[in-house]
Amino acid sequence: MPATTPDPRQYLSIRPLLWLVALAIFMQMLDSTIVNTALPAMARSLGESPLQMQSVVFSYALAVATFIPASGWIADRFGTRRIFLVAIILFTVGSLACALAQQLPQLVAARVLQGVGGAMLLPVGRLAVMRSVPRDQFLRAMSFIAIPALIGPLLGPTLGGWLVEIASWHWVFLINLPIGVVGWIVATRVMPDHRALQRTRFDLAGYLMLAFGMLALSLALDGMSALGSPRALVILLAVGGLAALAGYWLHAANHPAPLFPLALFKVASFRIGILGNLFSRIGSGAMPMLIPLLFQVGLGMSPLHAGMMMIPVALAGMASKRGAVALVQRFGYRRILMVNTVLVGLAMASFTLITAQQPLGWRIVQMALFGAVNSLQFTVMNTVTLRDLDRTQDSAGNSLLSMVMMLAAGFGAATAGSLLAAFGQHLPVGQDALAALRATFLSVGGITLTSTLVFWQLADTRPEPRQVEEVAE
Repeated sequence: MPATTPDPRQYLSIRPLLWLVALAIFMQMLDSTIVNTALPAMARSLGESPLQMQSVVFSYALAVATFIPASGWIADRFGTRRIFLVAIILFTVGSLACALAQQLPQLVAARVLQGVGGAMLLPVGRLAVMRSVPRDQFLRAMSFIAIPALIGPLLGPTLGGWLVEIASWHWVFLINLPIGVVGWIVATRVMPDHRALQRTRFDLAGYLMLAFGMLALSLALDGMSALGSPRALVILLAVGGLAALAGYWLHAANHPAPLFPLALFKVASFRIGILGNLFSRIGSGAMPMLIPLLFQVGLGMSPLHAGMMMIPVALAGMASKRGAVALVQRFGYRRILMVNTVLVGLAMASFTLITAQQPLGWRIVQMALFGAVNSLQFTVMNTVTLRDLDRTQDSAGNSLLSMVMMLAAGFGAATAGSLLAAFGQHLPVGQDALAALRATFLSVGGITLTSTLVFWQLADTRPEPRQVEEVAE
């Protein structure tokens, strides 16, 4: 139920509000994909190895994952309008700081600032729509603002490659500035100021333990890619992160209003879906970084051509979502996820077969097949995770799923960097880098295959069609 009753006069502003939120989603989704194609150019400009640029990707994902749990409470406390405006400012200023960065640590810090803005931008925008749109128009409104989530990944890699070729990598961030300015001006006019009717106390202790746990584990994983990092520090971060997550688990068991109630995990489909999302998405999170590196560093393609090779992935992914309903209806969640997880893992491993002499047609087919099975995996995993939650659990469950999705994306980038470092520490960048990339593709494919052990625990059930249709990536 909405926390406030919309004024009838606000109905006139619903369409501008939808366009505003759609623009914000487009800006965030574009930024999450446009960067990957520019990583080799960034590495050359900053004097870094292109195989060790994973911190640019994982820092953003980790920042988003860390601040998502607090975004809803902050919007309820200070109002959707104020927080949305702050989110646009942080994201835009962070984009400018990225473009001005002269060293890798500066770029990573700017990406964190972007991530803080992005963590509030999407949830607060969706919350404003939920509390402003009449229930009879809700599904139509949510479908409208979901379109940019599909268009952004389609345009991002190609646009990033084109900008790198005609200008420089700095423009993959500078392109956000005019979008941010327009978004801020429009938001001052059309963004409603919704707040919670009753103030609730924020679970600060639980949040700090959860945030520290995610941060420590991510830094430990990323630290493995820096071969000079002290092993003791990596071990301390890993153990400290696990201890913090264990502490949150005990804290949530006794707190009257934790961020994520442990009762969520009593729902078998949610418990299995969350764990499956985490482990399956580690491999998927590595691919957006690995594929452009393969094409540019391993095969010597231009940034534009490397970005264009991602178009079949996005198009096939959009098409496969339409077939998810029929497949799950016929075979059930368990069979689809068991089989499709194997296909995703094999598709990732198949990138070791790509060579410079491979016919373009076969390469496009291979990219499209990966995009289709990967997108189907996301759609079915998300659905099975949320399908059995009741109305008292859906908000917390959806927030936890969003956090895990971003956390796994960060873990994926950090894992890819660590594997590349392990396989390529004695190999110079050039032809030998291809061997390290191929070994890494095999490894992330193997990691993905292990998540079949999680989905094996699912009950063999078939849903109503609408249960799949209403859950989007």
